[in-house]
Amino acid sequence: MIISTNVSIADSEIELSAIRSQGAGGQNVNKVSTAIHCRFDIKKSSLPEFYKTRLLNLSDNRITKEGVIIIKAQSFRTQEKNRENALERLQALIKSVAKVRKKRVATKPGTNARKKRMDSKTREGKKKILRSKVSWDS
Repeated sequence: MIISTNVSIADSEIELSAIRSQGAGGQNVNKVSTAIHCRFDIKKSSLPEFYKTRLLNLSDNRITKEGVIIIKAQSFRTQEKNRENALERLQALIKSVAKVRKKRVATKPGTNARKKRMDSKTREGKKKILRSKVSWDS
């Protein structure tokens, strides 16, 4: 499986096993193992350390405490499509870690934005005053 131009994973590192799908499906669901369990051990893989540390620090419910990614694919009716889906999802998860996100720079709202906000607040306040009861005592 190719992750980037110089990073790839050998097929022997990915463990795929067929299991029975959950949910409705009639008689066929109890006989045929169409769902796929994809297991990938991060610590034992040949991925660069950068990928390993980023994956292990990721807070994703598909990654166990032992550092094993478990993906269950059962959305399709055939085993082949579910296998492709599981591998695509694994590839997408690993690729998502490779992107280094830009640091957010804190900014303050501009003068015009502040003025607009204050104007809308006074407008809303006036609207609420008009809704209040009128006293005929004066």
